[in-house]
Amino acid sequence: MKRAYGIIGVRAIMSNWNADFTGRPKTTSEGEIFGSDKALKYPIKKMWEDEDKNVMYFKSYIEDKDKSLRPKTLKERYEELFGELKKKTPTKEVLANLFSCIDIKNFGATFAEEGQNLSIVGAVQFGQGFNKFENTNVEIQDILSPFSDGKKIKEGDEVNQSSLGKKIMVDEAHYFYGFSVNPNAYNEYKSVLENFSGYTNEDFKEFKRAAKVAVTRFATNSKYGCDNEFALFVEYENEKYLPDLSEYIKFDSQTKEIDLSDIEKLVGSDAKVEVFADALKLKVKTNWEVKSIFE
Repeated sequence: MKRAYGIIGVRAIMSNWNADFTGRPKTTSEGEIFGSDKALKYPIKKMWEDEDKNVMYFKSYIEDKDKSLRPKTLKERYEELFGELKKKTPTKEVLANLFSCIDIKNFGATFAEEGQNLSIVGAVQFGQGFNKFENTNVEIQDILSPFSDGKKIKEGDEVNQSSLGKKIMVDEAHYFYGFSVNPNAYNEYKSVLENFSGYTNEDFKEFKRAAKVAVTRFATNSKYGCDNEFALFVEYENEKYLPDLSEYIKFDSQTKEIDLSDIEKLVGSDAKVEVFADALKLKVKTNWEVKSIFE
C-alpha cells in the first residue's frame, strides 16, 4: 500500500458527541456543528488501551504526597510504560519505544522532555467531522442531583432541595470524518532504527478494525447514542493524491441515504475499496459492495 484514504461516519441520537467548554456541541463561527479529530481518536485509543496495547497519549493517574490523585506528566507516562527516562537515554531508544505505542504508530506524537525533543508526524491524519444532518436541534435536559448544595450549607443559606444540573445533547446528528494514510511518513526512521519497517499493512488493518467500531464500543454516559454508522477505506498501490473525501459525500436528511457517486468518480478504478454501513439505519447509494459495519 502506497496511500489510503477514507471516511468514518458517526451518528449521534440524543447524545453529545463532542462538546465545547460550555457543554454545548462544538460549532464553527457560522453555527455549523462539528466534531474534532481528538473526539474520534479518543475512543480508538481507549479500545487499544483496554486491549492492553501500548498507548502513550492516554490519561493515567498518580497519587501525590498529599494522597490526592493527579494526571501523570508525559515523562511519568513514558516511565510507566518503558522505565526510567534519563537525560542521557539515547534518542534512538526513545524513538523505538515511542513507535512501539500503537497510538503513536498511527497518529504521531510530540515528545518534548529534557534531553529529548521529538516530533513524529503521524501516518494517519483525520480532518474535522462535520455534521451533514440538516435539522439538528440542541436539547437541554435538567437533572436533579440526589444531594443538596454543599456551598449553601457552609454559607448558612437555607437549603430545601437538591442541586440541579444540565445535560446538553443533540436530537440527531451525522458526523463524517475524512482521513488519509501516508505510509511514507516514517521512511526517514527506517535507516535510523533497527528492525523498523515503518507503517505496514498490518498497522493499517489494525487501524481499520478499531476505527469502524470504537465509537459504538465506547458508550459512556454522554456518548451513549453515538455509534459508528459508516466507514469507507480506499487503498492504492501507487502514489495517488486525493482531497478530503468527506466533502464529496451527499447526505439526504429525509431518507438517511448517503450518495457516493461523486467519490466513485474521484477514486477511479485502480483502488481497493471497502464500504461498511449500518444497513438498518443508513442507506448507501453506490456501485461498490456494502458490508455490515458490525462484521
